[in-house]
Amino acid sequence: MADSPPSAGDRAPDFVVETDHGRLALADLLASGVLVLAFYYEDATPTCSTQLASLRDGFALLRELGAGVLALSSDSLESHTAFCERLGGLPFPLGSDPDLSIARAYGVVDEGGRRSRRAIFVIGQEGVVLLALPHYNPANVSQLEAVFRAVGAWAALTACRGRS
Repeated sequence: MADSPPSAGDRAPDFVVETDHGRLALADLLASGVLVLAFYYEDATPTCSTQLASLRDGFALLRELGAGVLALSSDSLESHTAFCERLGGLPFPLGSDPDLSIARAYGVVDEGGRRSRRAIFVIGQEGVVLLALPHYNPANVSQLEAVFRAVGAWAALTACRGRS
């Protein structure tokens, strides 16, 4: 069990997860760029709906910047499917972490030990954490802006490397 969440510059804990898009590993998700890894508390709650809707609404820009998104909670895949439908669809996978093994590895299990906290980690293609928000609040616009800045900074660095 992780004592604390990884910080920017740390290697991201590896994982494999069942999602509504099939079984995915961290390496698979990083193959095409940066990953925005979003932990959320529970399907169909108002705050979690807001969190995932904001990522859905910004997804086109995230993709343009070379990032993908994976959202995780301890809910079942069946619950995720119903939640996704209530949100009008999501362009990214929802992963099921029923035993909280991934949430534990990222140090974001809630105090009761039953669910993950809302958290976001931006992970670079090399598997290094670029941004850690272990206490994410969807109402805090500056946190969402930080996610886009982290992805944009990675995109700019990658573009510069490509020109040299």
